[in-house]
Amino acid sequence: MFSYLQKIGKALMVPVAVLPAAAILLGLGYFIDPVAWGGNSAVAAFFIKSGAAIIDQMPILFAVGVAFGMSKDKNGAAALTGLVGFLVLTNLLSPGAVGQIMKIDNVPVGFSKINNQFIGILVGVISSALYNRFSDVELPKAMSFFSGKRLVPIITSFVMIIVAFILMYIWPGIYNGLVTFGESISGLGAVGAGIYGFLNRLLIPVGLHHALNSVFWFDVAGINDIPKFLGGAQSIANGTGIPGVTGMYQAGFFPIMMFGLLGAAAAFVKTAKPENKDKIKSIMIAAGFATFLTGVTEPLEFAFMFVAPGLYLVHAILTGISVFIAASMHWIAGFGFSAGLIDMLLSSRNPLATQWYMLIVQGLVFFFLYYFIFVFVINKFNLKTPGRETEDTDSTDSTPKAKITSNDELAAALIPLLGGVDNIVSVDNCITRLRLDVKDSSLVNDAAIKKITSGVLKPGKTSVQVIIGTQVEFVANTLKKLTNK
Repeated sequence: MFSYLQKIGKALMVPVAVLPAAAILLGLGYFIDPVAWGGNSAVAAFFIKSGAAIIDQMPILFAVGVAFGMSKDKNGAAALTGLVGFLVLTNLLSPGAVGQIMKIDNVPVGFSKINNQFIGILVGVISSALYNRFSDVELPKAMSFFSGKRLVPIITSFVMIIVAFILMYIWPGIYNGLVTFGESISGLGAVGAGIYGFLNRLLIPVGLHHALNSVFWFDVAGINDIPKFLGGAQSIANGTGIPGVTGMYQAGFFPIMMFGLLGAAAAFVKTAKPENKDKIKSIMIAAGFATFLTGVTEPLEFAFMFVAPGLYLVHAILTGISVFIAASMHWIAGFGFSAGLIDMLLSSRNPLATQWYMLIVQGLVFFFLYYFIFVFVINKFNLKTPGRETEDTDSTDSTPKAKITSNDELAAALIPLLGGVDNIVSVDNCITRLRLDVKDSSLVNDAAIKKITSGVLKPGKTSVQVIIGTQVEFVANTLKKLTNK
């Protein structure tokens, strides 16, 4: 189950990775024309309309992206399957279709919101399962044209009819539950924002924080925080954007991702064993730069998430406090991807960004909070955080002695440490991690891998994850070539 949830979490990164394009386009548009929303500048209008085109189609991007991301061979036919499934399901569940099929006049309001990320994820998961099951089916010669990958969209169309029939009866309940959950949290104001921030970090280990985010950041339950914030002047004009309020589920992440985790990185360097300080320092500088500039936190968070879960709980609590403070003080900035410097600067001229510069002041405070709290907790409980691991005296340690200077060298060095080519079944990656299926995870040399990467995880007996960083895709590509996986 953990492995399957990890696959869903990884697949969710495919559509989420599109968000930076929307953020950059909208951010540039606001820099050019922050008041008239492109009304006074054709160039700004081009940028803003282009970015809005991405944000407005996020549900379908989730369906296509998840179907592709969870497919066994990452073939374009899987993405097409997700598209077909989404179109069939959302058309069958549109208010007009539901009223006609069920012969009712008062169609439940939930069906007017059927075009959402939650449905997109559901369609993506179902479509990928159908693709993985039927993409290799060979039909009789008379129908051979429809064999294999061509068969899957056809099967998906019929399966979605069944799914639509089921959802006609259960979707109103699901929708009302999501709305009730969202309203109960949002009704708490800043406290609710803090609770959301805490839960957001808590779900990171299984990658399902994106499912939670869809309730607060997008239009599943009517909150729609990111699109409303990115709408800027137009959102204010139509009454959906409220300065000091819209963006409250985003703003408090900036002090954590830009500063707080840097304090954690400094604490890891401070508490590392003397002989490990130089190595840990170089790793933390790279990971810290990624989280400060772009908001990509995985290299830092996974460095202590599983080796010191208590410390990670402290991190989740501090995140909730930060989101609460920003929401309480109405210090607001927003993002299209994550809470890094790039998104902060791009959102700074958005009319809904209020006193955004105070998030920097708050961030500096959180830098020191993280640093002193982490140093105290690590020393008090003797946690085996980066640089404090117990030395492995196993004589079979085959760590390469030569310094690794490229992604290709790292991929080659990892093969024997993963048990050799024969032990590696498949190679995949998410935004910062190698995700590998192996025959026997006990053959993986954890200690040696940790010496040349940011860490290694074993979610299951045949599942291994290696924390690489944002360059992971290049390492994965080389590893695939070297192992033919």
